[in-house]
Amino acid sequence: MFVKSIVIDILNDFTNMKVQQSAVLSPQLAQETVHLGHLLARLRQARKVKQADAALRAGFSRNTAYRLEKGDPGLAIGQVLRYLDAIAPGTTLAALLTQADPALAALQARESTKRVRDLSAAELKDLDF
Repeated sequence: MFVKSIVIDILNDFTNMKVQQSAVLSPQLAQETVHLGHLLARLRQARKVKQADAALRAGFSRNTAYRLEKGDPGLAIGQVLRYLDAIAPGTTLAALLTQADPALAALQARESTKRVRDLSAAELKDLDF
């Protein structure tokens, strides 16, 4: 009976050792994981890949892809790299961080607002009915 209670206490200690990574990270590191997730999401959107498809290509669930894109610090670096390879095969982590992918530039151009120029007198006359 005594040995059984000791074993139960030890098992409880091991289960309580699980630590939330976000609780032990400094605010700056937590912000960097969120930034990395944001970059992954932007690259996926720029490449026009659905989140579920990227997760399937990487070999994990859509929930894991969601957690990656939200910057969950509890995920392994291998999962980040597999997800990156699923979105943009051959792209390195350095290229992601520098936002060197041409698809990102195209996405930014699509999202940027365009200035509207004034119409010329001839164009205004054409519109007048």
